Amino acid sequence: MESKTARLTVLIDPVKKKAFEELCAAQDLTSSQVVRQLIRDYLATHGASYTTKSKHAVSTKS
Repeated sequence: MESKTARLTVLIDPVKKKAFEELCAAQDLTSSQVVRQLIRDYLATHGASYTTKSKHAVSTKS
């Protein structure tokens, strides 16, 4: 896992935010965990590659 973090600010409708946070809590996840997973999935779906501090490259292109 990455050792450093960066902040991503997202503006969202308060009603959707509340529903999202409640759903995450019901699944025993934090909203940050879910957003990080969504970003990883999006990067993988679109074949983006990146390197983390631990030098692991992620790429879905064949």
